[in-house]
Amino acid sequence: MKKKHLLPIIIVAAILLLVGGGLFIVREQTLPIKEPVRINIPEGTDYQALVDSLDSHGCIPSHPAFHAIARFRGLQNHIRPGSYLLTPHTHIIRVIQKIYSGNQDPVRVTINKHRTVQHLCQYLGTRLTLQPDSLLSLMQSDETCARYGETPLTIIGLFLQNTYELYWTTTPTALLDRMKRESDYFWDKRKLQLEALGLTRQQVLTIASIVEEETNADDEKADIASVYLNRYRIGMPLQADPTVKYAIGDFSIRRIRGNMLQYDSPYNTYRYPGLPPGPICIPSTASIDAVLKNKKTDYLFFCAKEDFSGRHNFAATSTEHSSNAQKFHKALNNRNIH
Repeated sequence: MKKKHLLPIIIVAAILLLVGGGLFIVREQTLPIKEPVRINIPEGTDYQALVDSLDSHGCIPSHPAFHAIARFRGLQNHIRPGSYLLTPHTHIIRVIQKIYSGNQDPVRVTINKHRTVQHLCQYLGTRLTLQPDSLLSLMQSDETCARYGETPLTIIGLFLQNTYELYWTTTPTALLDRMKRESDYFWDKRKLQLEALGLTRQQVLTIASIVEEETNADDEKADIASVYLNRYRIGMPLQADPTVKYAIGDFSIRRIRGNMLQYDSPYNTYRYPGLPPGPICIPSTASIDAVLKNKKTDYLFFCAKEDFSGRHNFAATSTEHSSNAQKFHKALNNRNIH
């Protein structure tokens, strides 16, 4: 065969070899990581910053192949912010498409016993991209609170202790909407108990927040709740030490003394009768259910046990309570706790 007839065949063969080799190379481009990796891409991230982030986590098996596919997909001008979970052996085509489409994975956010709206907002700002000040501004807005049936002093009650899956880029408004749905679902399951108790959600949450601060022992919570419910029903001041700490803003106080009881704040239940204007923390489900249980006792008093076990002695009379309190204060003095 003459050379001029061989030339087209050689060209076609070369093209097939290059294409075949390219397909082979692309086919082999899977993530070389051994464990799942989460990549957070903030708003405004450019292509080079994205590449640097992926590279630092060992998620680019071949730069030439990655750049070629990214350019073909148009990723350079279409990077969606978000939190993306990348798993071993995922093909880079899927990685690029995931980021291109903004198909982010939710992050797990655990809400515990936050005592103030400010602290809650700061915490959420470390877990999500929202600005704490923006969330705080919304939660202190009368208009926003009214939308959720709350006030700036009760809106923290929308948040329940739990672990939630949220998108990293969740906005403050979307977050509050989600918490409202979660709250409604939670209370719908307790509707009959709430009606039987004769209190509002906000009132139950406020009492439950005091119970939450009084003990970590779930089996004692119904008894402690009964004390505050009994006091509230007969018009007796709640005289709850945790409300004094909240009013003063010092949660490290270990011993409430006389001058603290006079601190002028609507949260100080020694000075002002009735319930505080809102919860003093985000209570656990156990504390909420302890209030809803509406346990029937004749207790009007309780005091920490002198053995510092974290448990309490309960009493129906001031005489019995005085005896219990003397034991506890003696134990405090012996340990030089002020």
